[in-house]
Amino acid sequence: MITSSSGANAPSDAAVLEAAAIQASKAGQDDEAVRLWNLLLELQPQHTLALTTLGKRAFRLGDHASARRAFERLVRSEQDNPQHWINLAMACQGQRDEKAEELAIHNALVADPHDMVALLLRANLLERQGKTHKSATAYGAVAQVAPPLERLDPTMRGAVEHAHRYIERYRTDFGNFLDQFMDAQYQQYAGEDIQRFRDSIDLMVGRKRRYDSQSMMYHYPGLVPVEFFPREQFPWLDAIEAGTDTIRDEFLAVLQAEQGFQPYLTYPDDVPHNQFAELNNSPRWSAFHLIKDGRPVAGNIEQCPQTMELLRGAPQPDQPGRTPTVMFSLLKPRTRIPAHVGVSNARLLTHVPLIIPPDCGFRVGNTTREWVPGKAWVFDDTIEHEAWNNSDKLRVIMIFDIWHPQLSLAERSLITELTHAIYAFNSDSASYET
Repeated sequence: MITSSSGANAPSDAAVLEAAAIQASKAGQDDEAVRLWNLLLELQPQHTLALTTLGKRAFRLGDHASARRAFERLVRSEQDNPQHWINLAMACQGQRDEKAEELAIHNALVADPHDMVALLLRANLLERQGKTHKSATAYGAVAQVAPPLERLDPTMRGAVEHAHRYIERYRTDFGNFLDQFMDAQYQQYAGEDIQRFRDSIDLMVGRKRRYDSQSMMYHYPGLVPVEFFPREQFPWLDAIEAGTDTIRDEFLAVLQAEQGFQPYLTYPDDVPHNQFAELNNSPRWSAFHLIKDGRPVAGNIEQCPQTMELLRGAPQPDQPGRTPTVMFSLLKPRTRIPAHVGVSNARLLTHVPLIIPPDCGFRVGNTTREWVPGKAWVFDDTIEHEAWNNSDKLRVIMIFDIWHPQLSLAERSLITELTHAIYAFNSDSASYET
């Protein structure tokens, strides 16, 4: 049996005691392990493993006073270790000493401001104290540092899920309060367009996400990102909408011929397909191009003369090799186009619905709409968007691009010339993207 010792051999005795204590613990000899750890502390009063082991044991047994004494000894010698402060905070919580618990949590976060467990302890303490607003902020800090739930240790998952639920409840209550508080003001401005103000509240309380333009290739600064543009900004759409039946008839004749259709996406095999892997080179999402990459498609455009005549009034962009673009977009039954963003906010996309079965939809940012045949819309495709056809029938829309209406004539001309410059620089490439 190992007994207490001191003197010249004390360090080596400490190593022997530590090894023996660990071995006793593994063997399930708890009392012997405790005796050895205490002997070790006689030799080295600040021995980290001994104090940690004895403190945790005492905590498990509900002896919070002994656990606290052990962890207090630890933090005196290792003040920069957040785990020691966390252990002390939990022991203080067991004693219901909130003042000491708060101080220990504070010191843990001084040591590491991003420690998730310390942040959880602070949020939990504030919640127990009934400090609703401060605890919501604290749980928000937890959500910021926490990894996805599936990557969390199972022992932590419940606590983080509680943090998310707390934040959601708080935002719901906050939003409901603001709605009631502002109702009289809304009534006062009933005749005004205050949707942007309403959106600002939705963003603040988490009812909507903030979506910005994420142009993949060319971004023009200063253009306000708008999900769906007000229809009245585009009076030239009146003639196109009125000609929907004519456009549809020309498309149906094309569809009957069954020629000229190609997959909407045709990425090479040696490039990443990302979210489009299932739709790449797939007939489930296909197109019949009238104008592609700024060039009329011979053999196709001749089949839709009235459609092209109706499009003459649209302010289509002029970027040689890139725009304008006109196509019929076909989405087969039970097909979903995953969320994505477009290449440039200098131009917008227009949808003219032609064949729309039930259970089809389209989302841009926070706004979801259903297509209605003959009702066109204009949207910024550099804002995240997605589409789906959950029906058992074919969905068809006509898509074409237009200049962003906030661009002046001078800016449009400069963008056109910029495209020429890009091609001049990449004279050995056949692609605008290169």
